[in-house]
Amino acid sequence: MTATPPPRIAGLTEPSVRPLERVAIRLRESSVTLSAWRMAVSGPEGAGTLVRVETSGGTLFRGEGWFLGWTQEAMSGAWTELLPLPDSDVLDIPQLG
Repeated sequence: MTATPPPRIAGLTEPSVRPLERVAIRLRESSVTLSAWRMAVSGPEGAGTLVRVETSGGTLFRGEGWFLGWTQEAMSGAWTELLPLPDSDVLDIPQLG
């Protein structure tokens, strides 16, 4: 009987994704500071980060480490694959007042 191979996501075997964090970034063509989301990922093959920023022109990705040199399409696909699933499907509305 053969064992099922471990899942590979974005070229990494069973990657570990740290919680998303909000970061401030500057683009070369802009004089304002923007907010972006940073995803740190690691696996046996290596580690890296993806940064996703929303601009008026659309979504941009920047890859570091494992993701350095990847195309925008490849980073977008990796982001989608690696994005953690929500903890619950229940909408939690805080009680105010």
